[in-house]
Order: sequence, then structure tokens, then C-alpha cells
Amino acid sequence: MFRSLRRALCAMAAALLLPLVATQTTAHAAEAEAGAGYWHTNGRQILDAAGQSVRIAGINWFGFETSNRVTHGLWTRDYKSMIDQMKSLGYNTIRMPFSDDILKPGAAPDSINFADGKNADLQGLNSLQVLDKIVAYAGQSGLKVILDRHRPDAAGQSALWYTSAVPESTWITNLKALATRYKGNSTVVGIDLHNEPHDPACWGCGDTTRDWRLAAERAGNAVLSVNPDLLILVEGIQTYNGVSGWWGGNLMGVAEHPVRLDVPNRLVYSAHDYATSVAQQSWFNDPSFPANMPGIWDRYWGYIFKQNIAPVWLGEFGTTLQSTIDQRWLAALVTYLRSTSTYGNDSFHWTFWSWNPNSGDTGGILKDDWQTVDTVKDGYLTSIKAPGFPAGGGGDPGDPDDPGDPGGGTATCTAAYTVSNDWGSGFNAEVKVTNTGTPAIGSWRVTWSWPGSQQVTNMWNATYTQSGATVTATNAAHNGAIPSGGSASFGFGGAPGGGGVPSVSCAAA
Repeated sequence: MFRSLRRALCAMAAALLLPLVATQTTAHAAEAEAGAGYWHTNGRQILDAAGQSVRIAGINWFGFETSNRVTHGLWTRDYKSMIDQMKSLGYNTIRMPFSDDILKPGAAPDSINFADGKNADLQGLNSLQVLDKIVAYAGQSGLKVILDRHRPDAAGQSALWYTSAVPESTWITNLKALATRYKGNSTVVGIDLHNEPHDPACWGCGDTTRDWRLAAERAGNAVLSVNPDLLILVEGIQTYNGVSGWWGGNLMGVAEHPVRLDVPNRLVYSAHDYATSVAQQSWFNDPSFPANMPGIWDRYWGYIFKQNIAPVWLGEFGTTLQSTIDQRWLAALVTYLRSTSTYGNDSFHWTFWSWNPNSGDTGGILKDDWQTVDTVKDGYLTSIKAPGFPAGGGGDPGDPDDPGDPGGGTATCTAAYTVSNDWGSGFNAEVKVTNTGTPAIGSWRVTWSWPGSQQVTNMWNATYTQSGATVTATNAAHNGAIPSGGSASFGFGGAPGGGGVPSVSCAAA
């Protein structure tokens, strides 16, 4: 960082630099802790409760909007291991799609795997109670949650915010119910009022049956009437003044018809943008592509940020990344969203679509086994990832992973090794570390030896060394501290399969 100085000036330079280094260290520590409490807006930035800027850099984890009425992937993995992996990859926010079906009496989740201790604390819970657990663990892990009213029901996406079966009154009642449910829980920082309004939805036309801007005002103000601390996230439409774009991605009308909320500094505009694996658009055929894309994005939604009108959150963007066009599109979009290293939190906010591999036209960050990371796709996002947030918000008093009093006594732990799937040539396993002592532990180490020739191929939420058949796994930075009675987990892939379950030992400090 600093150029060499002459030897005669070294002592003086060191003395002068010490206060600067201390100041920088303090500033960086403060920045790392940014995000505490509820958030509000100031111009194009989002600020935390202390007035520090934050950047949403997250992931969509869908499923509550489907007939499963719960996040997908729990048929194969524990929900906590999913959230741990999201955090380990550097995502700091989860956008959680849902449909109004989960608020119906008796709505129960489907396809949750409880074998081998997975998702044990979700047994017997309804869909909303499972959502509570996911929110609680996300908060303890330092992730924020944005609830996304994705569909009126599990049958499919709707152009307008209401249908004959789910009228506007039900939509608003349910939004208020969720806002009330999480009031005081600053893990849930906002609600995306409705996903991807599209034709015949209009913006500013004045027809209350089609004008999404007016509907967003009605719903947003209803939410703020019961929970004034939440951010209100408002998507665009499809067509404005004859110019069409992606569903939910056209915010051109904001310039003439901004959304008006009763509580100031709570509004965030949200756009969606996709590549050719989702649909073809005229701009992909432009001879100047991808140099033409910044102008396209400026026109549809980027101007809101650049003119300091309000923060802009790209709530969905994704691709299978198979075609060269899509690869060039994603590279250009990431550059447009502004790198964190250059611009810090004075940037566009985003949540990538999706965590799930089972999104047919985009795929996900996870591959089809729900374990392995698509490192190429994830790698495109590296420059726009941002620091996480303070852990501890959103705890569930009944959750054994909630922090407890440190107490006294000896630090002890146990580890449970579970093979989650084995296909012969390879396997995936999870290890759950539990604090069995009275005091909290600050770090842990797990060791085992395989009887065969197994080798670790990749590991998440821990680091490892392997010498012959013996593997030693040590906690990651974010999951070393475990309260009394609490637990942390890590997972890994190995090869070949057929190794069974070895004996494991755990050491705590």
C-alpha cells in the first residue's frame, strides 16, 4: 500500500503511521459491524440503525411460494447447514419468496427430511412456524431476510397483485399479518410487496384496478401502519408508455410518478433482469452488445440510483450461464452494479436468482446434488459481495442454538457424523458439533480416521487437513463460538463412497 521510504525516515514514518493504522483498523471494524437493527434510506443509500451504510448482497431461496409451502432442498439437507453454507460463500441476505397459501389455517410444509437428525426442530411445525425457525437461525448467523410476496397462491405467478381467489383485501391483510409477526425482529428488514407485476399492470395511469404504483402505496402504508421500521420494496412493471421490458423490471414511471409512503425513508425500488436462458430481448441482438447494456439499465431502473432518488435493489437476476451471450451479460451486469472494493456500500443492492438448482431456466448457485457449489457462477459475483451483519438478531427463545450464559466449567464438545448421500464413486457427509459443557466455547476441532482410501474433495463451514486416512477439521471464523447446549455444523464431499461412518472425536477451547 505504501511506497518504500528512505531508511533515514523509517522511524519517523512509523510514528506518523501508527495513529493512521489504528484509525483505519477502527473504521474497518465499524464497517464490518454495520447492519445492526432496522434499516432506513437516505437518498440512494440504505443505512442501519446507527446511520452506517449497508449493502444487500444476497441470494433467493425459494419454495414457500410452491405447493411444498417450505424452502426447497430440505428434502435432502438440514436448513441450518444451508444457511451456514450461504454465509460461508459471502451472501449476507436471503430473499424469501412465499405465497398467501402459507397463511391459510392448517398450511403445513411438505417434503422435509427428518432422517439422521436433519431438521429435527422443524417436526410438527406449520409453514409459518418453519419460517420463524429459518428467520431465527439466519439472524443468529448474521444474515438478514427480505420477505417476498411472490404469488397469491401456489398455482402460479399473477400479472396483478390480486386474483379472483385472492382479492386485494386478503393481500393487504396477509402483508400486515407478517409485518406484525416479525415486529421487533430486525432480522426481517423488509417486504417485497408483490413479485413481477406485468401487463396489464400500469404505473401512474390512475386505474385503481391496474395501477401498480397506487396499489403499492396502499399496501406499503398498510404494512408501515403496523411495523413502521420495515423497508418497503416496490418492483417495477412490464410496460410503461409503450416501452416493454422484463416482468417487474420497468421502473421508468418513477420519474413522473414516484411511490408516496406515509413513513419517510422506507422506500426501495426493485428491478429484475435476466439473460437469454430466460427469454430473448431485442438488446441481446444489438451489434454493440454488451456495450449497449449500461444504457438499457440506466433507462429502465439505473437512473433512480444515479439521480439519488432512492436505493435500487436488483431483486432477481440469473442465468444458466451456458451461452456466450449470457456470460457476457452477467459480466457486464456485475460491473454495472459497482464493485464493493471500489464503491463500498454506495452501490446497487442485489439478490441473485437463485440458491436452488431446480430453477428450470437459470439453475442455481448449488448444483443438482444440493451440496456442490457452482464455483464459476458464484465466482462472477465475487466483486459485488459485501460484508455480513452482526449476529444475534432474530433469535428464537425456544431454539437450542440461541446464545446462553457462558457460566463456568470445562469446555467440551461432541461430534455426530452423518452420510447424507453415497453414490458409490463419491459421497457427501455432514458433521454436527454440539457444546456439551457449561461454558461457551470459542473454537473446536473434529478428528476422524477412515478405514479405507477415502479423501476429502471439498469442505464448507470448516477448514481441514488430511494425513493418510486421518482428517482434522477446524471451525470456520463464523461458527467457532457455540453457546452451552448449542451446535454448529459443517459438510464435505469425499471419494470414493462406501466408507461408512467412522468414529469421531471433538476438542473444544
